[in-house]
Amino acid sequence: MTIAAVATDVLVDIVVPVHNEEVDLEPSIRRLHAYLTHAFPVRARITIADNASTDRTWEQAQSLAAALPDVRAVRLEVKGRGHALRAAWSDSDAPVVAYMDVDLSTDLAALLPLVAPLLSGHSDIAIGTRLSRHARVVRGPKRELISRAYNVLLHSVLRTRFSDAQCGFKAVRADRARTLLPQIEDNGWFFDTELLVLAERAGLRIHEVPVDWTDDPDSRVDLVATALSDLRGVARLMRGQLVRFASIGVVSTVAYLLLFLGLRAVTGAQLANATALLVTAIANTAANRRITFGVVGRRGAVRQHAQGLLVFGLALGLTAAALGAVNAVVSHPSRAVEVVALIVANLGATALRFVLLRGWVFRRHAAGGAR
Repeated sequence: MTIAAVATDVLVDIVVPVHNEEVDLEPSIRRLHAYLTHAFPVRARITIADNASTDRTWEQAQSLAAALPDVRAVRLEVKGRGHALRAAWSDSDAPVVAYMDVDLSTDLAALLPLVAPLLSGHSDIAIGTRLSRHARVVRGPKRELISRAYNVLLHSVLRTRFSDAQCGFKAVRADRARTLLPQIEDNGWFFDTELLVLAERAGLRIHEVPVDWTDDPDSRVDLVATALSDLRGVARLMRGQLVRFASIGVVSTVAYLLLFLGLRAVTGAQLANATALLVTAIANTAANRRITFGVVGRRGAVRQHAQGLLVFGLALGLTAAALGAVNAVVSHPSRAVEVVALIVANLGATALRFVLLRGWVFRRHAAGGAR
């Protein structure tokens, strides 16, 4: 990484990631710099993060850094907005790090409302949102539809609560960024979404600022490639949660079957099933609370375990019905037949448990879970 013109003692470091932006770079940086100099009440730095440009972008960035105070230029030899933000934010000495797109689509008047809650300690992350009813947005119907559909997908699949994942206008407290950045796997366009999902899962406070946004008609973002990359990222976050839930489910099922067989030697099938299921259901809820959904501390634990017992009741109904069906067909079923029936019933109960734990019991924590 190459750096030119570093300033110190700034409160906000605004990163502008660029790739082959020789046309827009100089007028945008000069406009942003003039705003920060004359209209912004705290000292801010502009960091131009050039990631692998092949035109004159890097030369222009160096010239701007030499000509304008509180402007620096960073050169990376790999593409990807995530790469640029990770490098520039990690290298910054400012207490608040931010970024905005080089086209300056967001009205700069929203910058102070964006960073003020972070400087005061009120919030951990701040994002601009184009999807608030208080935002004023000028952009084509195709981009509007894609943006809204993507955020609906995040809300329904990952249970996120932030309204606009990909608005190119965000700020983070630097100490929070240092915690979150090592956990983010994506280095492209999904970087923003993963940052917010991890922040929400960690219980960080996300402040949203409605923005006035005018879309850049000359944007070179490949919508199809970006959408596919985002969908792969969503699937990756979802897959990790499913793997953790399935692993706990396998252990719980084995423990349940062993406990059932032990109790079955001294009592009836239904009582053995209910007792074994109750014991493992309590342990299952506790394990999923901590491992799958990343919930720590005692807050909400009583309510969540009570809801988990209601989920247990549904699972008990399924397994009891399976045992009843076996006894209706076979007069004196063997232990092996009972176990097979319970395994089949537990498959359905496990699927139901995941849906209810994720969508009801731990809904507020289902954005990403512990990693």
